This record gives sequence, C-alpha cells and structure tokens, in this order.
Amino acid sequence: MNKIAPLLLVCFTILISSKSFAQDWKYDFDEAIALANKKDQKIVLFFTGSDWCPPCIKLERNILSSEKFDAFADQKYVWLKADFPKRKKNRISKVQKEKNERLAAKYNKRMVFPAILILNKKGVVLGATGYRRDLDVDGYISLLTSFDSFDSFDL
Repeated sequence: MNKIAPLLLVCFTILISSKSFAQDWKYDFDEAIALANKKDQKIVLFFTGSDWCPPCIKLERNILSSEKFDAFADQKYVWLKADFPKRKKNRISKVQKEKNERLAAKYNKRMVFPAILILNKKGVVLGATGYRRDLDVDGYISLLTSFDSFDSFDL
C-alpha cells in the first residue's frame, strides 16, 4: 500500500478546510448596495492603488487581511473595492476601470489613496478615513464602528 496517499489526503483536507483571511470583496456598486440591503449591513468602500501606493499596500497587508479584522469585517460590512493599479500585469478590465472611475467621481473626487469610506445601505457616506500609522487592528475596528452613529458625512 502506498504510504504517501494518506498523507496527501490529510494535506488536501487541511488545505480545503482552511480559511483564507480576506474580505469577500465586491467590485460592483449596485451589487454591494443590493447585498447591504439584503444583509442589513453597511458598506466599506476602499479606494486603493494596490500596486503603487505604499500606504494602501500596508493597510491591506497589516490590517485588512488580518484574521481578527476579517472576523469583524465579515459580520459587519459589505466590502467594495475600487482599485487603481498602474502596472501592466495588474491591469483591470475596461469595464471595471469605468466602474471605479464612476465611484471616484462620486466618492473620491480628490483621488486620495488609500481612502476608506463607510456608507449606509443607501450609499450615503457616514465616515471616512485612510491609512493611519497610529492605529492597529483594534484601532481600525474601533474607528470604523464609531461611524455607525453618524447620519451622514461631508467630504
């Protein structure tokens, strides 16, 4: 009997059952609004330059992708990403680029990166932040939940 087969089966099972820590990103505003209404959740809109903006990369790597933040985020928000990559290898489709540009025209006219906006399920901005060196995962969780009590926010 092959002794490697049981080991491969165990490894495969672990691989399949392990959770990858990252938000379930949406890339379409209408889809995010519909899901937010269905789940009665708010939306986090994340403007990023994923391949050229060092603070964007740090925020996603150190905060947004952490296990603790992922558990919080999953139960509280619908995640919408508007990415503006510059490198050819990370190019997004023309359709997605147009969607992101429409989001920026409405929510990020000054093209600030990274920008994190909390929207209610109607698309009204409740709060905004960006990369904060002074905040760890718990700090971001606290900051984002502090926006829950706002009715609207002017940018």
